[in-house]
Amino acid sequence: MYTTDEVICKCKKVSFSDVESALRQINNFTDLIHSFEEVQQITHCSTGCGGCHDKIMDAISQIMMH
Repeated sequence: MYTTDEVICKCKKVSFSDVESALRQINNFTDLIHSFEEVQQITHCSTGCGGCHDKIMDAISQIMMH
């Protein structure tokens, strides 16, 4: 479980709340992969080293479940 201010993507300095805000901009949640791609386009997360990919996926899953 992530805290709101926790930085998930260190390369692009994307926090949990940034991911949450990006998800709010998406009109419909079709699936996790599509949502990840949309969040990535908005925040540029996981476009540096890529090491945060699983953390971003976990954060999206956590947000979508609430």
